[in-house]
Amino acid sequence: MNDNKLVIIVKIEKYIEYMLTILLKLPRTEKFSIGTEIKTSMYEMLKHILLASKVDKNKRLQIYNIVDSNIYYQRICIRIMYNQKWIDEKKYKYSNELLNEIGKMLGGLIKALEAKNA
Repeated sequence: MNDNKLVIIVKIEKYIEYMLTILLKLPRTEKFSIGTEIKTSMYEMLKHILLASKVDKNKRLQIYNIVDSNIYYQRICIRIMYNQKWIDEKKYKYSNELLNEIGKMLGGLIKALEAKNA
């Protein structure tokens, strides 16, 4: 695993830990609906990044695209939580910042992979 992949794993772990503290404070009904959806998506994102380091380079792009769609899905869920006033603006902005960092790193991995395949 190269350094870029290791860094993205650390960033995802940090994001998951932060989001878990937010999800625990959601209203009870939402904790088990949108909270579960976000948790599932976060763990899938981490699993796919770990999987990408183990598979053939030709399959990585497809896996990275799955991770990218998980990021987009989580952004939407976080925006819903903010719009419903389940989280405040500070938590909304910080969680989006963490997702943006992960997205930028993922974009770099995708570009590097595409450059190698070109």
